Amino acid sequence: MANGPTRSTKVTSSHWGAFEVEVEGDRIVATYPFAADPNPSHIPDILAAAVHHPRRVTRPSVRRGWLEKRERNGRGSDSFVALPWDEALDIAAAEIDRIRRDHGNEAIFGGSYGWGSAGRFHHAQSQVHRFLNSIGGYVASFGSYSTGCAQSIMPHVFGINFLELLYEHQDGWQTIHDHTETLVMFGGINPKNSQVSMGGITEHETAGWFERFATKGMRRINIGPQRGDAPEGCEWVAVRPASDTALMLAIAYVLESDGLTDRAFLDRYTTGFARFRPYLMGDADGQPKSPEWAEALCGVSSETIRALARRMATTRTLITVAWSLQRGEHGEQPYWMSAVLAAMLGQIGLPGGGVGYGYGAIGGVGKSLIGMRGMTFPQLTNPVKKVIPVARIGDMLRHPGEDYDFNGKREPYPDIRLIYWAGGNPYHHHQDLNALHEAWQRPDTVIVNEPWWTATAKRADIVFPATTPYEREDIGRSNLDDYLFHMPQLIPPVGEARDDYEIFADLAGRLGTRETFTEGRSASAWIAQLYSEFKNLADAQDINVPSLEELRALNWVRLPIQAEGPSRTLFAPFRDDPESAPLGTPSGRIEIFSETIAGFGYDDCPGHPVWLPPSEWLGTADMATPLHLVSPQPGDKLHSQLECALADREGARPATILIHPDDADPRGIRTHDLVRVFNARGACRARALVTHEIRPNVVALPTGAWYGDPSDNIDPHGNPNVLTKDVGTSRLGQGCSAHTALVNVIRMNV
Repeated sequence: MANGPTRSTKVTSSHWGAFEVEVEGDRIVATYPFAADPNPSHIPDILAAAVHHPRRVTRPSVRRGWLEKRERNGRGSDSFVALPWDEALDIAAAEIDRIRRDHGNEAIFGGSYGWGSAGRFHHAQSQVHRFLNSIGGYVASFGSYSTGCAQSIMPHVFGINFLELLYEHQDGWQTIHDHTETLVMFGGINPKNSQVSMGGITEHETAGWFERFATKGMRRINIGPQRGDAPEGCEWVAVRPASDTALMLAIAYVLESDGLTDRAFLDRYTTGFARFRPYLMGDADGQPKSPEWAEALCGVSSETIRALARRMATTRTLITVAWSLQRGEHGEQPYWMSAVLAAMLGQIGLPGGGVGYGYGAIGGVGKSLIGMRGMTFPQLTNPVKKVIPVARIGDMLRHPGEDYDFNGKREPYPDIRLIYWAGGNPYHHHQDLNALHEAWQRPDTVIVNEPWWTATAKRADIVFPATTPYEREDIGRSNLDDYLFHMPQLIPPVGEARDDYEIFADLAGRLGTRETFTEGRSASAWIAQLYSEFKNLADAQDINVPSLEELRALNWVRLPIQAEGPSRTLFAPFRDDPESAPLGTPSGRIEIFSETIAGFGYDDCPGHPVWLPPSEWLGTADMATPLHLVSPQPGDKLHSQLECALADREGARPATILIHPDDADPRGIRTHDLVRVFNARGACRARALVTHEIRPNVVALPTGAWYGDPSDNIDPHGNPNVLTKDVGTSRLGQGCSAHTALVNVIRMNV
């Protein structure tokens, strides 16, 4: 009797952590938690179904209307013709060459979002950018949908790159545990969000640390519209969305009125408080930013505000700010104001005090590790210097040649004729997807490397089937993690899928730049080269790292890079001696008032933090759209990944919307009812969950459902970005304004 296919189990890594994968023959059959993870994510549970899903792209495919007539319209509704690899590559290379010859490389947009794989070499963003640079460059994007606004404003305030601040200089969980008495979380700290991280997070620790905080007796205050944005047991201050700046101003007003402001700190470490104070106290505009003023805006009682301010001033207080606060119109203001509030408390630079950003937004923020670099696939130099804010892609396509403002500069949008996208799904990240769908028809050509038939792939002209991380070898490593993984090829490529590297090498060969792109190396040779460079850097730091051959045999190792003792507190050297360790701002100090920003002349982002109401929030709600929509990250996946398999589960789609009983009862809505969520921009279906865990007049619909066909006039899966507003946060940051959206909800008759 013949033996059946052999079974084997290996560990691999992903953006949501490490897990064991069981393979039988050429199929993934099961996944299991990684033993060292105290709270493993459940995202891998669906992996086998997703990798082998019928919606995999299995052959190179070209949209029929584009292939036959070069028609631009029809993206999203047209059929595709499967072609042999060589023919599809020839067509794509000829079109890329035509665009760069006739319109220049400034007509090419290199789209990617970097979340395609936790592997260091098969990093789709690096791959597509290196390829485009090898053929003359491309229009790039700045920032991310998660932090683009903060990346613009915070260097003006603290004089440091926001991502460097976020990932390398904040207090570790142990320091917070040992020193913090009051943890004030604007936007919460959600373990759901911290289950993922760029490059992966192996030990999911956030929930465990909060249990230790509770045991210690730390006061933990979650300020946001949802109770579930912080672990169980935290106090909940149910603030209205978009009003956090008003609440921060009112706390600052109490500090100043009650004589609790740390004047000595302001005098030595900051600049501009004298310019800010007249606004705070109402001398400049006749409106004191008092708790009574804020109560009407944010829905938090003046008594609660005063008590919170006094508590913060008399205990070691750490203010944390979630990424979500800057994803709305005027998102610069709560980030800037949080820094001002922390400065007024005078605790910046003290362990467990001051202000921190992004705790709980991704895993790894809060870990204390020795800095260790390496294993980055070089992208070459981009000869094209045109860069747009990442959230302004829709405007770029709609308004070529029109001027726009961004962080002190005024430039025209480029005229994009070709989009090449690899890694990521803009029809997940972007706002007002119906409008993006229309704008997406404008370029001559859209090329996509993609494993699945996502909304983006369906709106391409040429689609190359790309492998998943389980169909190729790689190395898993993150600067926020202390584990190192060999990510073995677990199964053969599904269908005719190829690695991004192979696709781009073949295109570069047709365009005369193969040697520039590959440097004569295969994928395995590049992995060996990157690993060798990494090991050399580790050796120079006296950090023991196995050889690549040893790592392949071991599968994974834990690196000896845990920091000994308490972590070095953010801005501690600056606090110790601001003259010898100045900040990178023009003044060398924390800028409460910024002459630079004031000089830009932006009325939507003046020279110091201010309360600026967004165009859509509960202060402008009416009968047509009485509810404020927030669209948090999903808990069952990373962004929209693996959604094809998740959507197959009974009752899983449309997505679930949280609604308070006070809003559900008058509408006759009960839990599990099918509802229509809508505004002037679009509509989607959702499944209701009636709960007291969200404040009245607010609904929450997570992102991640794949965008459907706009011709139906309603998204069937529950994608909230058919409802969100595609405008910049301000002329300074030009970040996304996903949380600036009013909607209505009605029960649907089934």
